Amino acid sequence: MSAIIGKKIGMSRIFSPLGDAIPVTIIEAGPCYVTGIRTVDKNGYEAVQLGYGSAKEKKLTKSELGFFQKNELKPLRHLKEFRSFNNSSELSIGQEITADIFAEGDIVKITGFSKGKGFQGVLKRHNFHGAQQTHGQKSMLRSPGSIGQSATPARVLKGVKMPGRTGNKTVSLKNLEIVKVDSEKNILMIKGAVPGAKNGIVYIAKRVNK
Repeated sequence: MSAIIGKKIGMSRIFSPLGDAIPVTIIEAGPCYVTGIRTVDKNGYEAVQLGYGSAKEKKLTKSELGFFQKNELKPLRHLKEFRSFNNSSELSIGQEITADIFAEGDIVKITGFSKGKGFQGVLKRHNFHGAQQTHGQKSMLRSPGSIGQSATPARVLKGVKMPGRTGNKTVSLKNLEIVKVDSEKNILMIKGAVPGAKNGIVYIAKRVNK
């Protein structure tokens, strides 16, 4: 598996040779740096930790700063561990990983964080229909209605859909296609939408098996 950390730039469109408009998400993929290598003998599993984005030293804890100084790395803001990384035994601490590990036509899985909506009611959060807007009723138009029984069990059961904080959840999309790779600028163009807001961090991993 090949993987990288990136930043969502926004959306655009490109045209196929036949003139079809293809919506694409533009992602700045890397450059990332290898900050850790996990092995079966030492850690019990195989993985590679990547770092992306520069960080100010004053915003790091002493342990974080010591980690980067020990490995002779510049401070990095985002760290992510990827398992089953291709040729992990051939990698070294500090090695640069760029967008050229991908090629046009590759199928990838992208993980991001959905847009945060704040505290929302049941109509927006759970797509409730809402109450009828006729027959003189107007005080309960966006109410969830009954949330439980009366004397028995005299409580609200677990799992009832209620108002609450919406969005800002981890979302993964599989089988997304890379339609264009710009190795010089470390840009990937992904067909379709990718979870997250503009400038949001995304994790891109190449699919191993179809």
